[in-house]
Formats: sequence, C-alpha cells, structure tokens
Amino acid sequence: MAGRINDDDVKAVRDAVPIDSVVSEYLQLRNAGGGNLKGLCPFHDEKSPSFQVSPAKGLFHCFGCQEGGDTIAFVMKIDHLSFSETVERLAAKAGITLRYEEGGYNPSHQRGERIRLIEAHQAAAEFYVRALESPEAEIGRKFLAERGFDQDAAARFRVGYSPAGWDHLTRYLRGKGFSDKELITSGLSQDGRRGPIDRFRGRLMWPISDTAGDIVGFGARKLRDDDNGPKYLNTPETPVYKKSQVLYGIDLAKKDIAKASRAVVVEGYTDVMACHLAGVTTAIATCGTAFGNDHIKILRRLLMDNGSARVIFTFDGDAAGQKAALRAFEDDQKFAAETYIAIAPDGMDPCDLRLVKGDDAVRDLVEPRTPLFEFALRQIVGRYDLETPAGRAAALDEAAAVVAKIKTSSVQREVAVQLAGLVGILDQEFVVRRVAQLARWARDKGGDHGERGGPPGARGPRGTAPQRTAPAPAPGFSGPALNLRSPAHRTERELLKLALQRPALVSPAFDAYGVDEFTAPPYAAVRRCIEEAGGAEQGVVDDRAYLGAVLDAAPDNTVRSLVTELAVEVFHGKSIDETYAGMHLVHVRLRAVDRRIADVQSSLARLGTNVAPQDLAAAQNEVWVLQQYAQSLRAHGAAAL
Repeated sequence: MAGRINDDDVKAVRDAVPIDSVVSEYLQLRNAGGGNLKGLCPFHDEKSPSFQVSPAKGLFHCFGCQEGGDTIAFVMKIDHLSFSETVERLAAKAGITLRYEEGGYNPSHQRGERIRLIEAHQAAAEFYVRALESPEAEIGRKFLAERGFDQDAAARFRVGYSPAGWDHLTRYLRGKGFSDKELITSGLSQDGRRGPIDRFRGRLMWPISDTAGDIVGFGARKLRDDDNGPKYLNTPETPVYKKSQVLYGIDLAKKDIAKASRAVVVEGYTDVMACHLAGVTTAIATCGTAFGNDHIKILRRLLMDNGSARVIFTFDGDAAGQKAALRAFEDDQKFAAETYIAIAPDGMDPCDLRLVKGDDAVRDLVEPRTPLFEFALRQIVGRYDLETPAGRAAALDEAAAVVAKIKTSSVQREVAVQLAGLVGILDQEFVVRRVAQLARWARDKGGDHGERGGPPGARGPRGTAPQRTAPAPAPGFSGPALNLRSPAHRTERELLKLALQRPALVSPAFDAYGVDEFTAPPYAAVRRCIEEAGGAEQGVVDDRAYLGAVLDAAPDNTVRSLVTELAVEVFHGKSIDETYAGMHLVHVRLRAVDRRIADVQSSLARLGTNVAPQDLAAAQNEVWVLQQYAQSLRAHGAAAL
C-alpha cells in the first residue's frame, strides 16, 4: 500500500506552484480584471471565456460548467491523475522532496502509474539521445544532415536513435528499476518469445510531449531497407499516449501560439523542426493520424478564438495532401480562428523547402495565402467541367453539401456566396438558398442523406456526377428527346431558368403559361413542378422557400436533377433584365400560338367538307383570334401578353 504524503509537503507543493503558471500550460489566459485571469474552459466546449483563475487565491472556477478548485484539483481533472500522482508531479516541477508516512517512500512501488510511465519515457529519451552518438547511428546522423539538421538541431528537439538489437532499451530501463509490466504498458517494450523486447529498433527517434512538456510517446522513422516495418512507427495507445490528443511540438510552440494567436499545422516531425529552425516557432504536427476534433480543442484553448487568431495548414500538394486539406475543412467551423492553407511551390513540404530555398522561403510559405474553405471548394469544383451546365450543376451539388455542414449561418452564407463565384453562378442568392436547403434536409432527416447531404436517392456513389438528363428521354417523360439546337427548346430552357433564378422578371405572366406551352417533355415536367410550388410569383414572395418547394415537387431524381441544372446554369444573354425576360416570354407564347393555329388548320384540312357549318365557323374564328394575338405579340412584345 502506498504511503500517505505528508500534509505539510502537500501544502508546500500547493504554495510553491502558482496556479496561473500551471493553467497557462494548457490554455491562454488573459486579464479579466480585479487581478483575475480568464480563458476558454478546457473541461467543456465554449466560444466565450467563462473560465477564471485567481492567482492570489490559488483557485480556478468555470462559470459555464461549474468546475473549480486549486492547482492540484486542476491537474487531477485535466490529466486524469490521482491525488498522489498530481502532488508527485507538481513536487518534481517545484523541486520539492516529498515525505511519505505509513511505511516511507519506495520509488518503484509508491509512484502512481502515470508518473512511472512518464519517468520511463524520460529515461528512454535520454538513452536514445546518447545512442545517436554511437557508430551504429551514423545512418541516422546522415539522414538528419541530408535534411539540413546538424547536431545542435538534433539536440534542440531531443532526436535520438534506437539501437538495432532486440533489447538494449529494455535492459537499460530494467536497470533503472522499471518492471516488465511497466515497460509493456508504456509501449516502449513489447512481448517477445523470451520476455520483453524493444518496440523500436534501428530507427531515428522523436520524443512526443504533451502540452505540459512530459514525454508520453515516440515517433520512429525507418532508416534501413531491410526494415520491413512502416516508414513511421509511433507509440501504441497507452494510458499516457492517445494519438488523437497529442500534437508534436506543442510543448515548444504553445507559448508562441498563445502570444501570436497563430498556429501552423504541418505534416511531419522534420517539418516541425524545419519551421522552428526557420523562425516559425508556432509549428506543430499530428502524430500518425488526421488532424481532428481533439487537436482542435488543444489549439482553441491556446488561441482563445479571438478575432485575429489564425491557423495555417501546410499540406503536400499531392492527392494525399489534398485529401488531408478536405478533412481539415470538415472541421474548419469548429475554429473561431481564420483558417488558411499554404502549399509550397512544386509541392515541397517545409523541410524540403528549407533545404532547397532556405529559411526565408519557409517563413514566406506560412504567411496566409488561401483561405482553407476556398482551397477545399476549389478542389471539389475543379473535378467538374464548368463549361457545361451539367458540370456546373454537379459541382454545385457536391460542394453545396459540404458548405451545408457549416453550422454557423453567417459563415455558411459567406462561404455559399464564394461558392457561387467559383462555380460561375451569377445568382448568389440561389446558391445561398440551395445550401440552406441541404442543411435543412440534413437536420430534418438526421443527416441520413449519404455522404453529400442531399435528398434521399438524389446522388449516386461518392465521387460520381449525376447523369445529364437533357439529351435523352427520362423516365416518366413522354415525347421526343431534347434537342438543344432547336430554337424552341433553347427558348423554353431559358424561360425556365428565368422562372427559377429570376422569378420577379417573369412573374406574373409566366404563371399563366400552360404546361403544354413547353414542347420538350422534361421542360413540361419542370413547369409542372413550378406550378405545384405556387408558381413563379411564390419566388417573388418568398425566394428562400420557393426553390426548395420546386425541388420537393419533383416526382423523381431525374426531374430534380434537371431543376437543379436549370437553377444554376448561366444565362445566354449579356443583360438579364425585363427586356430579356419579355423576349423569351413572347417567343415561347408565339410558338405556342403558331402551333395552335397550325393544329386547327390541319384539322380543318383533314375534315374537308365533312365539318359541320357551326364547327367550321368556330374554328375559323379561333384561327382569326389567334392570328390577331400573334400579330400583336410580334408588334408589341411583352406588352401584348
């Protein structure tokens, strides 16, 4: 049974370690007035700081989640330590030797598990650093030198080398009093046929520290061709190492991140080294995993989400780097900070860039260039042919679903406007409404709309564009296929685009047009959807709900896809105004009138003398009225409608 720590020693630890210095290792603190400090609470998510620290009283309290206490309580809570482990850790920081009652102090048995594992990692780091100086480690020193890192750089980042034998480190740590169980639990050793053996062998070693500066794991880089393991091998999940909750270099960068309100996220250990050596001392990297929600929480506490905070991601220019950027964009909204992406010329990472072009090039690289959302959307939109209506519709379909995931409405709207420009859609409000509609669908259906967030069944497998419906008859359509070379079909298409995108220009005249005035069956189907949605006049009354109602009225995905296509396609005219709208209203109506005249005259011709006198008179009167109407339309345009 562990001995009880002397009460006087506990008090000495509590007095010796200022609470603000401890808390500052985990989050940025600012003046709250009255001698207090404030920051974003590390125990619950919040956007406005409700976490306060009183250095004079040695206490903290969060007015949001009600957590509070002294320095010991804070460390116990944030690092999940026992009381004894916490006091031991703080005592080591303050240089206080603890006294134990009920049997005295035995380092190998009375230290808490976390303290023991941290000490094992510290001892391992020292062992690896010394091993880097050995003749065997020449390959490791050469690797570093080829990447521009000299002996001083290696020492600054405590880079080491793990000997190629089976159990060099294991035997060393046993000699330091660590048990086999502790070595296995720490991840430094693993089970072999005859007992524990070293997990890392013949590799270059980077120690990974937590925010407080304690070494909790290692990243190991393969050096030899006969090493059949992965290029990078990290410590497995242990009680002290969770890869989703650690950032390499955070112990070195945290103060400058808080001071500058800027963080630079790179992809590897050597990239962090290159950035820091080049003067970019806010660089950090993930450890063998994608940048995720827990990493965001760490940075948010340091950045404190003020208006000037920036996070710059540097990803390789290859496909994997682009995917990483898109994943980062998925979580972008969880930052209040502005997020940017920086990609070096020729796709070089910061390490290569420093080697080829020097420190200035690295510093210039991380100056914000492209907002992350813009880069992510460009990657999506760039996969489609924006010269075609179908390509624009497909690009909007995929990108809008991504934008719809942004929960903050003002940010969502701003990005939607940017998306309109990227796709080439002049009607920004349509894109804003489309994004809002997708967001609403996702909320109403619990987000169960596949990967894109659209309506059920609206899309094919991930990465596939919808098939263009215009060139061929679609299910549910009867009649000839669309012929976009036909002046009639082109005019009908343009009028439907006006009714969907600029309803105020064609309302109320458009709503008096019958479905039969559209000769292309797909266009007639879209006209019917507009009618069921309340007509174009509804778009003037409530433009936000209008397009959603038209889409909801679509009988199937084919019609829905055509509605989307028409709603995003650019107009053919240079000036989209009342004159342009009137011209298309007149042309569609004129063709309908001419068709009716031709139909009546054809019927009379077929019947010949068999037609009854009264029917003949009625038909002739209809033809005369239609001819007069057509003449008026040609003479007076939209005023005759």
